[in-house]
Amino acid sequence: MQEFNLSEMGPILGRSTGGYFYHRSVWSHQMRWLRKLGLLLVTITSLWLISVSAQDAGSYLKAGDESLSRGEYTAAIRHYSSFIEMDPLTSIGYSKRATVYIQQKKLKDALQDLEKSLEVEPMYFQGYLQRARLFRQTCRFRESEKDIRKALEMKPDHSTAQKELSLLLQAEDGLNQAKSYYDEDDVVKAIEYLDKIVLVLSPDCCKARSLKSRLLLRNKDYAGAIAETGHILKADENDLEALLLRGKAYFYLADHDVSLRHYQKGLRLDPENSDLKKEYFKLKSLIKKTKNAEEAAEKSKFRLAVEEYTAALQIDTEHDAHNVKLFLGLCKVLVKLGRGKNALDACSSALKIDADLVEALVQSGEAKLLTEDWEGSAADFKAALQKSPQDRAIREGLMKAERALKISKRKDWYKILGIEKTASAAEIKRAYKKLALQWHPDKNVENKEEAEEKFRDVAAAYEVLGDEEKRTKYDRGEDVDEPQMGPGFHPFGGGQSFTFHFEGFPDGFGF
Repeated sequence: MQEFNLSEMGPILGRSTGGYFYHRSVWSHQMRWLRKLGLLLVTITSLWLISVSAQDAGSYLKAGDESLSRGEYTAAIRHYSSFIEMDPLTSIGYSKRATVYIQQKKLKDALQDLEKSLEVEPMYFQGYLQRARLFRQTCRFRESEKDIRKALEMKPDHSTAQKELSLLLQAEDGLNQAKSYYDEDDVVKAIEYLDKIVLVLSPDCCKARSLKSRLLLRNKDYAGAIAETGHILKADENDLEALLLRGKAYFYLADHDVSLRHYQKGLRLDPENSDLKKEYFKLKSLIKKTKNAEEAAEKSKFRLAVEEYTAALQIDTEHDAHNVKLFLGLCKVLVKLGRGKNALDACSSALKIDADLVEALVQSGEAKLLTEDWEGSAADFKAALQKSPQDRAIREGLMKAERALKISKRKDWYKILGIEKTASAAEIKRAYKKLALQWHPDKNVENKEEAEEKFRDVAAAYEVLGDEEKRTKYDRGEDVDEPQMGPGFHPFGGGQSFTFHFEGFPDGFGF
């Protein structure tokens, strides 16, 4: 086995074992120095990259602020999001983006960002204050107060935090007052508290808007209720109470298709919601009964139509916008059935809801003809004609009413003779003879003046009804030459003493 001679390795090791250790020491030193130098270079590079990154991130914040100031919310969101991607552990990016979300009414997104800002920086004062403000805007008063108290722990004398607490308490008290007035059915005061306090300090408070919607429905301000529930559904399209209240508002405006869609959407979200089910089935029942009534009327099944109209009217007595249509339909079929008094009640109910409803005025005029209220009928037709002057049917109705009124003011010759309008010529003659004998002044000495008046009427009645041509004109309501019944008329043969030898009786009848 070959032996190594260390002396022969002298040129390599420095001619001695001491030289070997010397070179090894130098080499180790150099390597340590190189490692330190490399670490230094890495540190410098990292610091430079961080500096560059910070400068870039800062530029995104600046760009976001500029976009926000110009109202360019989409651009601001994009810039703040870029900042967050570069520096996800800094709270300000989340805070600023939350501000934009609030402006866009994306409150859920805003709340998520504010919670993230406090997660990365638990002592972020501005984050607590900003989230407290958001909670106040949405009526989450307990959570808002908790955040304000936390902020005041960090900065007890901070004026903005103290002011925020005051605003919170005012908003909460205002909502409680509005609820109290709602329970007392004081609609005006309840709405005043909501409009002047609660919705000023808490504009995104769904509780307040729902309460106001109920108040507006109670006050029959259906358009206002639709507007209020629209704010709620913009924030949360699946809000069940807003869907219910908005459906009711459209229902009372008689926009039944839109109302039905709101109820159906709510029931898809919550099939067992009792309030939605109640309103949905009520509307379906109303639609069905209305259709049944109209179809029965079209088929001239008037009695069945009366039953269906009456049943439909009982579903919701407050539904004026639809009930006016039902009352009118009911009035029409009752007129066709000749039930004047009942028809007049139905038409009066329709006109109470809408005094300018021309059809109701016309049908009221027809009903009054049936009840022989000639003046009232003419007045209704005149009112309808003023609103619709070109309507020929209304003009004809007015002529009919005026003719009836004129007839009603003349003497009823049939009634004077005590006969029906269908009496024959022979019946007229017999009635005349009988009454002429009964009321002849010579036979009524003690009540001569009354008898004279009665006898004049009997003679005049026969003069018209005993003449076929005059009778025909009289029955049509046309003018008939008035019988000569003036002060000088003496049907008894002349003379103040009424010594009477009457030759005017038919068939030679005389005294």
